[in-house]
Amino acid sequence: MSPLRDAQLGAFTFFASALPHDVCGSNGLPLTPNSIKILGRFQILKTMSHPRLCQYVDISRGKHERLIVVAEHYESNLSDFQKQGKAVSPEKVLQVAYEVLEGLEFMNKHGLVHRALGAHNVLMDCKGNVKLAKFGLYHMTDHGADVDFPIGYPAYLAPEVIAQGCFHPSDSSHDEAPLPSGPKTDVWSLGVLLFELCAGRRLLQNIDISDRLKFILNLGCMDDIVTVLAEEHGCLDTIKDLPPNVLGLLRKCLLFLPSKRLTPAELLRDPIFSGISCLYTSFLKPVSLFSSSLRCAHLELPEDISDLCKDDDEEDYLSERAIDEVYHLWCLAGGDLEKELINKGIIQSKPPICTLPNFVLEDGESFGQGRDRSFLLDDTTVTLSLCQLRNRLKDVAGEAYYPLLEDEQSSLPQSNSSNELSATVTLPLIIRERDTEYQLNRIVLFDRLLKAYPYKKNLVWKEARVDIPPLVRGLAWAALLGIEGDIQSRYESIDKDTPIPTDRQIEVDIPRCHQYDELLSSPQGHIKFRRVLKAWVVSHPDLVYWQGLDSLCAPFLYLNFNNEALAYACMSAFIPKYLYNFFLKDNSHVIQEYLTVFSQMIAFHDPELSNHLNEIGFIPDLYAIPWFLTMFTHVFPLHKIFHLWDTLLLGNSSFPFCIGVAILQQLRDRLLANGFNECILLFSDLPEIDIERCVRESISLFCWSPKSATYRQHAQPPKATTDNGFGKTPTYYSSEYQDMPKTDLSREPLALSDLKTEVSPRISAEDLIDLCELSSAGPAKRTRAGKPKIIAVDIRPIDEYPSNGIQWLIEDRSILLNTTDSSFSRGHISGSVNVPFSSAFSPDGELLQCPTSGILHNYKGCVIVVISHAMKTAAMFAAHLVKVAFPRVCILDGGINKLKPTGLLTVPSPQI
Repeated sequence: MSPLRDAQLGAFTFFASALPHDVCGSNGLPLTPNSIKILGRFQILKTMSHPRLCQYVDISRGKHERLIVVAEHYESNLSDFQKQGKAVSPEKVLQVAYEVLEGLEFMNKHGLVHRALGAHNVLMDCKGNVKLAKFGLYHMTDHGADVDFPIGYPAYLAPEVIAQGCFHPSDSSHDEAPLPSGPKTDVWSLGVLLFELCAGRRLLQNIDISDRLKFILNLGCMDDIVTVLAEEHGCLDTIKDLPPNVLGLLRKCLLFLPSKRLTPAELLRDPIFSGISCLYTSFLKPVSLFSSSLRCAHLELPEDISDLCKDDDEEDYLSERAIDEVYHLWCLAGGDLEKELINKGIIQSKPPICTLPNFVLEDGESFGQGRDRSFLLDDTTVTLSLCQLRNRLKDVAGEAYYPLLEDEQSSLPQSNSSNELSATVTLPLIIRERDTEYQLNRIVLFDRLLKAYPYKKNLVWKEARVDIPPLVRGLAWAALLGIEGDIQSRYESIDKDTPIPTDRQIEVDIPRCHQYDELLSSPQGHIKFRRVLKAWVVSHPDLVYWQGLDSLCAPFLYLNFNNEALAYACMSAFIPKYLYNFFLKDNSHVIQEYLTVFSQMIAFHDPELSNHLNEIGFIPDLYAIPWFLTMFTHVFPLHKIFHLWDTLLLGNSSFPFCIGVAILQQLRDRLLANGFNECILLFSDLPEIDIERCVRESISLFCWSPKSATYRQHAQPPKATTDNGFGKTPTYYSSEYQDMPKTDLSREPLALSDLKTEVSPRISAEDLIDLCELSSAGPAKRTRAGKPKIIAVDIRPIDEYPSNGIQWLIEDRSILLNTTDSSFSRGHISGSVNVPFSSAFSPDGELLQCPTSGILHNYKGCVIVVISHAMKTAAMFAAHLVKVAFPRVCILDGGINKLKPTGLLTVPSPQI
């Protein structure tokens, strides 16, 4: 959006027409309120940026179908010239005409018509240039169909509008809705405006509205409408004295028949403006982010940022920020739209007893109350005072508005956050998001970083670890997902109109997807939902539409409501990263492997909870499929998903496992206290989850999880790394294990049937070496309490046995141990502890009280890696540990044999 500069924020309000309460749509659902329809159509107006148009900023929905619109505003308008009571110079008339036509032409190119042109809706900025206001009212109200008042002003309405009855949309005598007005309607209104400027007076102000309309319709019988109007208002001499080009312009605008009238685009190129058209340059649409044509060269930065700290009192840095940023900060600083309108007397409350009808029928129809005039349009625009905001930001230095981007190699304690904000960074996220000064710094910083994307993508990732400002979340997510290139052309090239078999299911799912949200429940939201989902299905022929894909689409569509291409691109990048092959036609093997790994992660982090859930038969298949298939968008509202995904996008494809475990741990007490039926009921209506706590604990769980513990053979295969000149994409909260080069020490694929038999996850030998720091012979990583973070537990017997081998009977299973391979004394990992299986557990699985069990208790809470010669032995030992509530138990994949080629095994010196 354009900077605020000398503009102000203005707000006006109106009511949408109410719908009957007892009427449903064709799908059996209640009709969508007109206010929500208007809210959905309004969104496209926020993208209409042009020097001749007032920028729309926001719309909010209140009680009883009230809507409040916020837009760029100026106090000066064309009615100021009329109040002076004298004619405007011909040069000024031509300037106003040309600039109004520029705005109208831009609107027409985007399929819009003003229809509400009037002297007070043609604003003037401090330089005297035209700014058209309320140009979107006709569009957002569906050509006036969704409101009970007419769009337009009687004196400025074109004859064809009056003839169609558009001025009385609520008239019951009109069975069919009038045809929408075209671009030539605004040309007539412009002609009336210009005539008033030339005459120095307003037209048709001393007669009733009905007489005004009749007078305009009767102009069809006149040959020279300009002369008739001049005679009617006693200014014939003034009009005749106008220059020929101005008089010709009036006559071309005030042609009674639309077929003979020019459009704004045609009128702009008329020879009438040959003398001034050269003074104006063509409007160039700003380059959008994530476009292949956007590069750092387009950034305009101060020559010397150090000079910004000078004369802070004289500089208004806030006015250089985008108007939507200023409004967002105004709201954070305590701005209240309804309160502002109440203070100005625009919103007036009425005692409820005065609104009661005299008579009510059974069907709800009421009689005896006159029409409430407050439901008609009050055209007043209230200026929103920025004093409170400026007072909040008075101590913010000028440098904060132009932050220096630190070199990504440097290490600052709190990234780019200033020292004054260091305390705020430690506060809960919900408080930070409502802190005006903090959000200003974060928004300005992210704005700079995103404009430098992809050159500064590493810094985007770094700052996203602190938090992401809600105002730029959509663009920040796109950067984290690595969206680049001409996404608009790619999206437009996809056929989204040809019917496909999944159309029916999409139509059924959309009206049930996050419909509590006003934006997504609007008809425009449904249209965009349908287009983005269909684009994804068509562009991925190897995948199919599964229920839940609509929920997955919702966050991206909400954040990029006016940019379907970016929503589609983000969704297309998100799914292969976190849900690879989840949308295959037969995805059972992918889902089952995912749920099995999740079950192992529950046992790894919370064995007591895992034991209880397994005992009552409450397996992840019963509750976790909607979690992972939709990445929790099916179970959480959007505002929680935003905070959850802010962190999820910084992690790899295994991070969702930790989110799932964190959710279970919040419900831990209730789950442990209940049986199967109660758990089913609990998850049918999931209790309130503290999402910030969930995120915090997910990160902790992730940090405790070895990379290879969540290995899945059906995960996304490694990507070919290509250097595009912008550096490698950073990864936080660990990198993808699948992306690491495969070696002899890597994890081997395991059949699903074998995976399901193991309670604890496996980790690779390279993971063990890295965590124990064996390769550098350094000390093992330690916790804050001083314990090693990881301990290798070798369960092979310590003694040697006869070369023919022996049989060990463990829980009615015979396991052959060969002395040359299975003896701890023949070679083990440096720093590992020996806990022979035979002496650790009793026949019923209880941990025996002996020196070896004491060793295990000493290391309880550390990551315990069980090492054996045979994998079945290690899996059984790990299962026993989990059964007695030992957390963070895992198994070395491949056993001790994996480590033999490394030369890292040590043999104790023989005792003399």
